[in-house]
Amino acid sequence: MRVAPLPFDLYASEESAWTLIPSGVEGIAPAGTDLFVDPSGLTGVAAETMLNAHTLLGTPPEGDFTFSARVTPDHRATFDAGVLLAWVDDTNWAKLCFERSPAETAMVVSVVTKGVSDDANGFVVNAPAARLRIARVGNVLAFHAHDGEAWSFVRAFTLPGAADALTIGFEVQSPTGDGCRVVFDDIAFGRRTVGDLRSGD
Repeated sequence: MRVAPLPFDLYASEESAWTLIPSGVEGIAPAGTDLFVDPSGLTGVAAETMLNAHTLLGTPPEGDFTFSARVTPDHRATFDAGVLLAWVDDTNWAKLCFERSPAETAMVVSVVTKGVSDDANGFVVNAPAARLRIARVGNVLAFHAHDGEAWSFVRAFTLPGAADALTIGFEVQSPTGDGCRVVFDDIAFGRRTVGDLRSGD
């Protein structure tokens, strides 16, 4: 699938449902789908069942870039989310989510997984959509969210293979709910280097 204006093809995960729409792409997450590897190991759920979220991923050009989209999920249940995903393999990946929190607020949330996942809340968004961005600078990745005026820093990190084995794209999830529809639009890709990861400029 080619989603404008991305300069690379995207490939859907097995059995996932993605639809090109005039403004971008739409994904539908079935019930019980997520990407998360519990660091406690106490969930009683096999890791494979926690890596079943629907994804649409492709390989970006070599070098530094920014990749962003406006994410509009149909938030109905806790942890329903639309996600920008940075993926190397099933043990090394990171996601930047616009997610419904247990407090029933819409939040920017990030997860970085290197074998097991961490989980970090960002901030509440009092709007139905959030503009999210992934930036790569060398072997460093950074997550940002737009507050309406400027990019706000969420986190910076690296993954094994971030510089040369990375795929990026979209993910939809509904781990506790009956499903979640997400629209990704206002999609942008730039072959540029973010000069200051903290400010997002």
